[in-house]
Amino acid sequence: NGAILDEIQYVPELFSYLQVYTDARGRKGEYLITGSQHFLLLEKIAQSLAGRVSLFHLLPFSVSELRTQHVTFPDWEVYAMRGGYPRIWVEDIPPFLYYESYVKTYVERDVRLIKNIADLALFQKFLFLLAGRVGQLFNQSSLATELGIDNKTVQSWMTLLEASFIAFRLQPYHRNFSKQVVKTPKVFFYDTGLLCFLLGIRNREEMQIHFAKGQVFENLVVLEFIKKNLHRGLYEKPFFWRDRHGNEVDLLMERGSEMMAIEIKSARTLHPDFFRALVHFKKLHPVARPFLVYGGNEKQSRSEATVLGIEHIKEL
Repeated sequence: NGAILDEIQYVPELFSYLQVYTDARGRKGEYLITGSQHFLLLEKIAQSLAGRVSLFHLLPFSVSELRTQHVTFPDWEVYAMRGGYPRIWVEDIPPFLYYESYVKTYVERDVRLIKNIADLALFQKFLFLLAGRVGQLFNQSSLATELGIDNKTVQSWMTLLEASFIAFRLQPYHRNFSKQVVKTPKVFFYDTGLLCFLLGIRNREEMQIHFAKGQVFENLVVLEFIKKNLHRGLYEKPFFWRDRHGNEVDLLMERGSEMMAIEIKSARTLHPDFFRALVHFKKLHPVARPFLVYGGNEKQSRSEATVLGIEHIKEL
């Protein structure tokens, strides 16, 4: 009872066996199958298992989870560079060493398990190029041109990263809006530590001057909301909003008729320009509740929005 079958090598045979065995016994929840990718998306599995399994997505530790265990860090940059994988925090492994091995084993082992990719070196280059585009619109054609492959292959590789919980696409919100809104998704990563490694960020000094500092912080905040939802068993999809005039709200969370509009800024000091997009969106969507999450630590209530430092993000 409660047997944990971790990273099973012979997955098809395993599922076939469990299906017959559990049907005969009539007991639910006897086995937990864990792994770094979505088993049901593996090409070798023929059984659908529809109605036979419950799926739980457990992402790396969030800032809020670490806080509950009295794990502290001086600023958001430290957490972003370390990421949320448990072993880094439990055994205090230097992040750059950990993620160097992580990428190598992921490309050479996990990728082969899910999909037969002939040129693993090119796939690894794709991974690094994608990190350089974090927080940007997913430009499939640009990636294909730079890698010398077709759009179909880029789409296939991106789907692979999503299936193995490496990266994901944040979809745009265009419901009840005109055709003047962007309908291309943005790219983010499931772990900021891995993202920082791929970007070559080794310490706080490098983070301060890196071109993607703002996007790393945005990725961190977006992940906090995704993790909180998934770990509570809620599968509400987050969105972003951008029109063709450059107005953008970084994160929208919708539940029924309620909506939170969240602007994300990595700066530690507030500036009036930070609220411009929220004020514009509020005019278009009056029921939205505006929030600004920034890299500082203060909590304020302003006419334009509620301001929350990274320390207070759990209140959302």
